[in-house]
Amino acid sequence: MPRRILEGKVVSNKTAKTVTVLVERQIRDPLYGKIIRRSAKYAAHDEQGTWQIGDIVSIEECRPMSATKRWRVVGGKALGESQAKTVDDAGNGHKSVKRDTKAK
Repeated sequence: MPRRILEGKVVSNKTAKTVTVLVERQIRDPLYGKIIRRSAKYAAHDEQGTWQIGDIVSIEECRPMSATKRWRVVGGKALGESQAKTVDDAGNGHKSVKRDTKAK
């Protein structure tokens, strides 16, 4: 049987050789037809500890490595904390201008 491969975002890397990956999927409500987002967190094995928070990674099903780890990181794209765009970074190029609110 083939191993499942999922893609998600790293939300925690605090434990040794382990990252927590948030995988989101979209399903259609059977009655109303509305698209609903569902998410799940998986503990994945990261041997070198290279993945940072915010990275997009692919995880593959594997043998149980601990009480909670049944996935391993097989690849991904580094968008970590240093490279990810945040709300604070968005306004750095623009300076706010105070306008005179008093009518002359």
